[in-house]
Formats: sequence, C-alpha cells, structure tokens
Amino acid sequence: MQLLKRSADTLGALHFRVEAVLGERLFHLVRYLISGGIAATTNVGILFLLVHFGDLHYLPASVLAYLLAIVVSFTLQKFWTFQDKPTHDVHTQFSRYIIVVVMNLLLNTAIMYILVDTFSVWYILAQIVATALVAITGYFAYRHFVFKERS
Repeated sequence: MQLLKRSADTLGALHFRVEAVLGERLFHLVRYLISGGIAATTNVGILFLLVHFGDLHYLPASVLAYLLAIVVSFTLQKFWTFQDKPTHDVHTQFSRYIIVVVMNLLLNTAIMYILVDTFSVWYILAQIVATALVAITGYFAYRHFVFKERS
C-alpha cells in the first residue's frame, strides 16, 4: 500500500514538473495526444488479441475493439487530458462524446474520399492528413462541447 502511495506521489510530482516546463496549454495538448495514442494502441491491441487468441473473426473483433477503445479514450480524455473530475453528468458527457466520435468518423471518411478520389492522393497519406485534421477538430469539440468548463 505504501509503495502504491509513493508511486502516485511520484507520478503527481512528475506531472506538475512537466507542466511547469511545457506550460499549461502545451502540456494539455501533449496529454490529448498521449490519450489518443493510448486509445489507438488499445484498439489495435485488443483487435490482435481477439483475432489471434480469441479466434474471433476480424470484423466483430474490430467492432468490439473499437468500442472498448472508445471507453478507454473517454476515460483518459475526461479525467487526465481535460482534468474533469465530477461524475454526476458523466452519462451526458459520454453521449456528447459519442456524437463527436461519429462526427469525426464522418469527417475522416469525407476527407479520405476527397483526397483519394478527387485528388488521387495515396490512401495512406490521405489517412495521415485526415487523422491530423480530425485530431485538431476533435480536440476543440472535446474541450468546448464534451468537457466544457462548468460554472
């Protein structure tokens, strides 16, 4: 128990030192990118585990992995990225979060279609561009719509 408390204290101190070095806004962005990276890794990792060790077909495994990654992403974004501790309205925030996720999916698909079919951009490069644009718009949607500051 003592080791757990000491680890939490060390992580808390590291958190404040990094924030002091980077500044509040830049560290906020770094937390957003790390949270997204963890969610993406969760998605791919669970997909791999379900297909290779769970003998699940890749399509239902992909859906399940994506849904679990959404929960991981929401939790990290709420409690770490945006430092939003209250839980009394978590169901409302999660509903808003799902709206943003669906909008991001539509935006990603539209960008992919425009870049690949209209401008003949290589689909991997198009996905990188789409991911970057969706990450930027998603950040503002999460900040001002999902996890907006309370009065």
